[in-house]
Amino acid sequence: EDVPSQTFDNKDYFCGKETFPVYESIFTEEGETIRKIAIEIEKPPQIEIHVWTIRKGILHHFYVEKLSKKEFEGLPYFKLITRTTLSQWKIFSEGEAQISQMCESRVCRTELEDLVKVLYLEKSEKGHC
Repeated sequence: EDVPSQTFDNKDYFCGKETFPVYESIFTEEGETIRKIAIEIEKPPQIEIHVWTIRKGILHHFYVEKLSKKEFEGLPYFKLITRTTLSQWKIFSEGEAQISQMCESRVCRTELEDLVKVLYLEKSEKGHC
């Protein structure tokens, strides 16, 4: 008799917290870089995409759009970069709001890179959750 392996409903868990896939798309055109960071959320089932328009290192425009999973699947250029928890996504979103104000008038390339790093979970050793 087969014993089913423990799959947590086919979702990845990190220290007992559910994780969600995070995607990235970077597109450069006419000296402008459009960087999109997207998270796939289960409830409600949707994709939240954070869009940054960067011109000469300065964040010119920032907005958030929400799509259905079906709409998202039709978009090109997105690649899976990591999985993250909702608490890390909240830190990312709050940091993004601060950076969008701070970087309206100065170059913020490193701040944006550091913000994306927040989404990467560090694998903890057993018992350190």
